[in-house]
Amino acid sequence: MPIRTLADQIENLLPQTQCTKCGFPACRPYAEAIASGEALYNQCPPGGQQGIARLAQLLQKSVLPLNEAHGTEHPRAVAVIDEAICIGCTLCIQACPVDAIVGAAKQMHSVITEKCTGCDLCIPPCPVDCISMVTVNGDKTGWDAWSQQQADAARAQHNFRTARLEREKQENEARLLAKAIEKRREIQEKIATSAEEAAGQARKKAIIDAAIARANKPK
Repeated sequence: MPIRTLADQIENLLPQTQCTKCGFPACRPYAEAIASGEALYNQCPPGGQQGIARLAQLLQKSVLPLNEAHGTEHPRAVAVIDEAICIGCTLCIQACPVDAIVGAAKQMHSVITEKCTGCDLCIPPCPVDCISMVTVNGDKTGWDAWSQQQADAARAQHNFRTARLEREKQENEARLLAKAIEKRREIQEKIATSAEEAAGQARKKAIIDAAIARANKPK
């Protein structure tokens, strides 16, 4: 079976928390690592023992115990922000892999509960410890705590965020490139009145040219 196709099937069996506890930056890279044999299929605490059994059945392998080096099973939880303490630093917004936190700089932030995957990635960067995780599904763990619809929605939201960040990065790079080109034009048009000034302009132009070359280098 082609690795890509197998990775698709594996990804569909992951809860899509995008929590990175498996040791990979998101669920998709972990799925690809399992498919290629780079990683074992027992490294996903949110999926728990049920998730391991699902993957083992797909891979036609024995059911392994959860590797607790990556964490342990817990009931599903969502993040809650103490709005009275929140200082509006936006660090949690930047950390959330599914855009489940809304707010603006120096303004109160809030969690969209329906979007939160319980990844808890927003907790470490918070400088005032105003975020806590609250259990929402009783004592259910593993895939009992998730529906396929919830997992699919979380994956779609993560993919949307990834695409948005890449678009914003490209737009920012384009703006910086345009500024560099304009600055180079200004330097070229300015007539130096001394050898020292001419040398300074040459240095600035060389720095800008190098930056432009890096920006235009194929990614």
